[in-house]
Amino acid sequence: MMASAIWFVLLTIVVFHLSAVFSGDVGINYGREGDNLPSPKQVIDFLTKNFSNKIGLIRIYDANIEILEALSGTNLVVTIGVPNEAINYVASSQDAADKWVQDHIITYVRKGVRFRYLCVGNEVIPGILATCVEPAIMNLHNSVRKAGYDFIFVTTAVAANVLGTSYPPSQGQFAPDVADVMSSITHCLYSLGSPLLINVYPYYALVEDPVHIPFEYALFTSRTPIRDGHLEYYNLFDAMVDAFVAAMVRVVQREDVKLVVSETGWPTDGRIGYAITDYARTYNNKLREHAIVSGRTPRKADINLEVYIFAMFNEDLKTPEEEKNFGTFYPNFTEKYPLWR
Repeated sequence: MMASAIWFVLLTIVVFHLSAVFSGDVGINYGREGDNLPSPKQVIDFLTKNFSNKIGLIRIYDANIEILEALSGTNLVVTIGVPNEAINYVASSQDAADKWVQDHIITYVRKGVRFRYLCVGNEVIPGILATCVEPAIMNLHNSVRKAGYDFIFVTTAVAANVLGTSYPPSQGQFAPDVADVMSSITHCLYSLGSPLLINVYPYYALVEDPVHIPFEYALFTSRTPIRDGHLEYYNLFDAMVDAFVAAMVRVVQREDVKLVVSETGWPTDGRIGYAITDYARTYNNKLREHAIVSGRTPRKADINLEVYIFAMFNEDLKTPEEEKNFGTFYPNFTEKYPLWR
């Protein structure tokens, strides 16, 4: 291929990535821990044919070949996961990371898959793999940059348990047992220009502490703010995100940290009094409206919220019971409740 043609293809890919991301800020998580789910091709075809103007972002948790083939040539912008069991491998050497990127990223960029984030594991901090995350990030970052893909950002996803303090949000800081690892990763991501992916669930915060957390505050329906200095918080989601912001700012001493909410949602069954369809509908619809219309938190006016709702389907092989019931679609592709249209 002539040099001018190559540059045109690369420029087209970059422009499409950017335009796809900024055309919508709410995506969906596509997990597959179920024994009654449609095939990856059916899922991707369904999304692209029926929700192309509503769901532009998708997160997958591994590099499943069927999914990647189905994503080829579509307009979906993809967050791809390095599965937990592969983290040691890509962290072990640059050659290993290069091989993983060649097989799962370069091959499929050439087939028209539009990657945005490459996520090293999911919620592996704290844990035995925690110290492998940063070298994996650095190796994979080097691999995608050598390939010329400056539109792919390498990162990791963490849950709220990496925070030792989250209230008030301005006092957010990493928990002592992961402080060293999270501080190092925060510095690393900041230097690379990559966001930290955070899994944020007001639902779990509520059920763990219903005495101190108002139900309306967790559900996006509160009319009375909770104050933190000069800032006013009308929902727990914003407070949890800003607690992460505070923890990261505490590390790098800069306000321009980047975050993406890689998981959030509300179950429709599993815990009496909390996990019901009406609450899931309220939470997810108000979340979408908040992310699309406001696109900010009280502390981060420039955050341009990018949020991935969990999840595409119920996953009946998960435990405990409520973990099975976060889906927004049934396996026959009907919506559980009005959300995406």
